[in-house]
Amino acid sequence: QVQLAELGGGLVQPGGSLRLSCLASGFDFSTSSMNWVRQGPGKGLEWVSDINSGSGVEHYADSVKGRFTISRDNARNTLYLQMTDLGPNETAVYYCASADHVYWGQGTQVTVSS
Repeated sequence: QVQLAELGGGLVQPGGSLRLSCLASGFDFSTSSMNWVRQGPGKGLEWVSDINSGSGVEHYADSVKGRFTISRDNARNTLYLQMTDLGPNETAVYYCASADHVYWGQGTQVTVSS
């Protein structure tokens, strides 16, 4: 049974940082390129970042470039998203997903507010 479980969301003040984790099971994580995607209140899905399974090459949306870092630990079947200098407009449910969008987690809420 495939499972993606995101952890690490919560309430953070503007300018703050959070680190999200996504624990994968039930499929070959090490050979799967992975995404982070977010959905703000009343908004559509927004791709945030992805990381290639083999090369480890990372890509970022322009809105998060320089502030977010995606990484992975294949030995732990875990995907990470380190987020810094968060703004209120980044309040959203953050999802990890396989790059082919076949597998999705349940999402973790990130709220940026003072």
